[in-house]
Amino acid sequence: MDNEVELLSDGDGLAVIGEPAAVQGFLATLGLPSTDLRLSRLSGILGLGATGVEAVGAHRAAVPALDSARWVRLTEASARKVSEYGMTPTKTPGVSHVMIGKPGASRSWLQVDKGPGQLPANPKMLAGAPALMAQLAMQQAMNEITDYLAVIDAKLDDVLRAQRDSVLAQMIGTGLQIDEAMTLRQHVGRVNEVTWSKVQASAGTIADTQAYALLQLDALAEKLEKKSSIADLMKTANDTAAKTRDWLAVLARCFQLQDGIAILELDRVLETAPDDLAGHRLGLKAARQERLDTIARSTERLMTRMEAAATTANSKVLFNPMQSPAVVHASTTVSASIGDFHERLGIGVTEHKVETRRWAAAAADVRNLARARGADAVDTGKRLGTETRQRASSATGKVAGRVADRARRRRDRTDNTNPQP
Repeated sequence: MDNEVELLSDGDGLAVIGEPAAVQGFLATLGLPSTDLRLSRLSGILGLGATGVEAVGAHRAAVPALDSARWVRLTEASARKVSEYGMTPTKTPGVSHVMIGKPGASRSWLQVDKGPGQLPANPKMLAGAPALMAQLAMQQAMNEITDYLAVIDAKLDDVLRAQRDSVLAQMIGTGLQIDEAMTLRQHVGRVNEVTWSKVQASAGTIADTQAYALLQLDALAEKLEKKSSIADLMKTANDTAAKTRDWLAVLARCFQLQDGIAILELDRVLETAPDDLAGHRLGLKAARQERLDTIARSTERLMTRMEAAATTANSKVLFNPMQSPAVVHASTTVSASIGDFHERLGIGVTEHKVETRRWAAAAADVRNLARARGADAVDTGKRLGTETRQRASSATGKVAGRVADRARRRRDRTDNTNPQP
């Protein structure tokens, strides 16, 4: 059927492949924004020929000359919309597939065919399409980091130049080289040997810079842990809030450039070792997740230290009405900065937040505690007074009883000594 489309998913994105009108109709029905996958690139890179790339369904009697592919980022909302079609795993690791059709003029895509004959005809195309999808996903992530750096107005070059470490100084030049390579790729349509030679040694510099930035964040967390006085804590917390954003910006730039290198790598593997493409793509994905996990642990540790500092400051607000709120404010600033950073990189970490304890509230708590203790003291005094009176009354009664008993015994002896005549 002319209105059939094929769906390929790698877990992060969705490729919708088919005749242009069918692809646009399917995406419009679900209301999904998309980007051109540029599937035709595989024709020249993999030597498939025009029909090899366009033959996305082995069952088709005649191959349309205008088959296209669109890429959709799988957010939580878009994933829900396509989940009803039940993607089936393919032989390519991490890739799922389904073919669906839109019968007649119906507004719903109802027909689902998961038969083995519905997979794309050329195995190289099936391996190549997920690589293109991964590149688009990383390109979008790079664009989001660019927006993030613009929003926080990070002066990255200033931060890097201020450091004495030579690796950080090299980071500026490395970034320029990768940016240039990405521009050449966009214009040429591929990464040739000359372009690749300019950036293939850049990964080490970026990794060293990322490690240095993480060490700086860890050092800030350790300083917070060692401060005991509220004055020192306030100074350290304010210093942490001022420096955290700069180091987050450095980490964001590192992550952006690492995604850029990964995009260039996939192009080189597509051209020089296409049989390794699927494994290389999965390896890049795993390495990317490891970087995210490492960054998440470090930033989470800093947020935890800031939260502990804010809690300590709140407990001392009565005698430090100026310093304590400043510590809590610094903690909130750091938490917000890290939360925004996590969102841009796709790290799902709950934002920490400690409310500022006001001096009046602390004073009221102390006053209430004093009143409670005072009331307890009064009650204790009353109870002791009552018990004392009771003991005194009991003692008086006992003494009076003993006196009366002695008097009676004396009378008895007197009566026995002087009998009546």
